[in-house]
Amino acid sequence: MADALMAGKGDGRASAEAVGSDWRVALEPGDDVVGKAASVRPSGRQLAWLALERTAFLHFGVNTFTGQEWGYGDEDPELFQPEDLDTDEWARELSAAGFRLAILTVKHHDGFVLYPSKLTTHTVASSTWRAGRGDVLRDFVTSMRGHGLKVGVYLSPADEHEPTYANGSQRRPRRIGDLTLPASDYGAYMLGQLHEILTGYGPIDEVWFDGSLGRIPDGRAEHYDFDSWYTLIRTLSPDAVIANCGPDVRWVGNETGLAREDEWNVVPVRVDRERVDVLPTYDAPDLGSRRALENATSAQDHLAASPSWLQWWPAEVDVSIRPGWFYHDDERPKTPEDLMAIYGESVGRGAVLLLNIPPDRRGHLPAEDVAVLREWASMIERDWEGPLPARRDGEVLEFDEPAEVARLALAEDLRHGQLIEDVVVEAEQEDGWQRIAGCGTVGAKRLITLPARVTARRFRVRVLRARATPTSRRSICTATPDSSRFTGLFRDEVWANPLTRPARCRY
Repeated sequence: MADALMAGKGDGRASAEAVGSDWRVALEPGDDVVGKAASVRPSGRQLAWLALERTAFLHFGVNTFTGQEWGYGDEDPELFQPEDLDTDEWARELSAAGFRLAILTVKHHDGFVLYPSKLTTHTVASSTWRAGRGDVLRDFVTSMRGHGLKVGVYLSPADEHEPTYANGSQRRPRRIGDLTLPASDYGAYMLGQLHEILTGYGPIDEVWFDGSLGRIPDGRAEHYDFDSWYTLIRTLSPDAVIANCGPDVRWVGNETGLAREDEWNVVPVRVDRERVDVLPTYDAPDLGSRRALENATSAQDHLAASPSWLQWWPAEVDVSIRPGWFYHDDERPKTPEDLMAIYGESVGRGAVLLLNIPPDRRGHLPAEDVAVLREWASMIERDWEGPLPARRDGEVLEFDEPAEVARLALAEDLRHGQLIEDVVVEAEQEDGWQRIAGCGTVGAKRLITLPARVTARRFRVRVLRARATPTSRRSICTATPDSSRFTGLFRDEVWANPLTRPARCRY
């Protein structure tokens, strides 16, 4: 393990709404939009989610056995036959690799459900697997909790099997548990499945949606009842994060593992039935800078068409360890070096990584993928998780002896908003303080690999530009120069600078 200086690290613990209610504020023409952005604060659940850093996706279902990435809904449930399902292995290997939450594809676009739902026959109960008594979701939840991981579920809004999907029905009041909520026929079906999951499987920590519309025939549509679905989730599982199209977490805009160089948590959005979409587009190269915010206020066509807001909406970076999202025999996983590059371009830019590791047809994580995960985790531990002891004197961090440094980690105290726009790190040399690194945003974490090692006894962090006066945070193990927690000076081998990869749109 590398030695490193750890001058501060937040634990992210907070109740769901503990930080403040100003996570979404109205955006009006003529606003001081930068000042308003500086006032936006995360909810407690968002802060806790950002602290997870590494989360896992498990795409598993009937597609695993058909070789499809997107099924058609007419698959025979009998095809689902994992001969040796081992969710304990999933949890054990994910925990060992540093993941803190795992999300299971409980229902993908084909509509096949991984638990015995009472609302459809297109489920594991219609397979002879485990004599029709199998329940992948139950095994998954039990294993993840048993190994200390949080639990997430992906329930696709699209459903190629369900007859009520896009049937043209109107919204009307529907009774679900103790609530009455407006929904179409299909929206009510989704409410029923959410109710089954959220009342039958214990606490759920993340509910994951996307904006897929399925293969809806021309002339038909399904306007998703996100508002009612979210109300039900907040009622039954108030601490659960709602990801993608929802209030808590934003899709980064690509599936290649790449966050923006400056990834802002406060971005302009529009809201329709509580479905949230970023302005101007998910894959825009800049969402939260001063220029992007000012452009949002001047876009009168957006403001006229739908009320716009500024929202604390942190980015989730989803990418698969293999070319596909489901398991295919002829695909190989990324290398540990590939994953290190992705880690630096996601977690290292203030986002949360969601890495997909698809189980195979046996119900195991592929051995080749497990070997990659283990090596990757050891590389992260070696390069980023060993603090060097130092003293803090104001904004200066001081060693007893000169230290050779190759990597830097910064973190901002986000309880007070994301404020830092320009920061530098300097080392004291014989001819005075010399800049050795700098960046724009800091956010939850900023990882910097120096082009060459720097040897010095004293280092300091200076914030050159911020949207408001930074606020310091102190704790037993935390020193906070200028609101930027100087979380590490790291030595050992420098990993290669990652290559920038092109983005592609998810929706």
